Amino acid sequence: MTFLQDVLTVASGGLVGFSLGLVGGGGSVLAVPLLVYLVGVPDAHVAIGTSAFAVAANAAVNLFSHWRTGNVKFRCAITYALFGIVGAAIGSTVGKAVDGDRLLALFGLVMIVIAISMGRKPASAGAPDVHLDAATAGHLVPRLGAAALATGFLSGVFGIGGGFLIVPGLVMATGMPLINAISSSLVSVTSFGATTAANYAISGLVDWWVAALLLLGGAVGGYAGVKIAGHLAGKRKALSLVFAAIVGVVGLYVVWRGLGSLFA
Repeated sequence: MTFLQDVLTVASGGLVGFSLGLVGGGGSVLAVPLLVYLVGVPDAHVAIGTSAFAVAANAAVNLFSHWRTGNVKFRCAITYALFGIVGAAIGSTVGKAVDGDRLLALFGLVMIVIAISMGRKPASAGAPDVHLDAATAGHLVPRLGAAALATGFLSGVFGIGGGFLIVPGLVMATGMPLINAISSSLVSVTSFGATTAANYAISGLVDWWVAALLLLGGAVGGYAGVKIAGHLAGKRKALSLVFAAIVGVVGLYVVWRGLGSLFA
């Protein structure tokens, strides 16, 4: 690693942290291509494992910031994370054995569908009083579990934190407002990323120096993202449109990259 690569790694971490703080996702989707094409990490699997660790740690820091604002629905978030960890463990095992680039086109299409769906939601959508207890567990736990297993699996296969899938999953399963889903999703992003990173670390596929630099930049970027998310929370439609736009743009990039690998 040269000094320039170190600087680029810190800058990449800043972008990753900003995305996590702002919309609860996009960490590894951004981190993996940044590490490969900007920083110059030669092994894609090392980039996936390293980014998974850094994104998990950055998500934990941003989770604390969102918790201080009172936006985290912890019971729903923890339930989602527990089911999702199982999916992430299975998915990351599959991801190490399969050429994941050939699945990226489909993943990108899913992201575009999610972007369109979230962007079309009315500004008033969301039930801020939703909570998980004995009375609501009967219908919320199965819905949370099904969504979490699916997103956890995809998170593990693609080596991503999964926030772009977790956020709409939480919204659809519980009806909570977007700002609560973004904040609560970070519990799962942390859990999924840590599970995936541990699986890759066992195989020696984590660069700890690069991970540390990503964390350094992510701390600064995450702080800025959380502040902007809090500002936009009072403008529900604005936050929905920002989320949808970022997901859609990244989804188009992922489709383009996935199709490129298919026809390479």
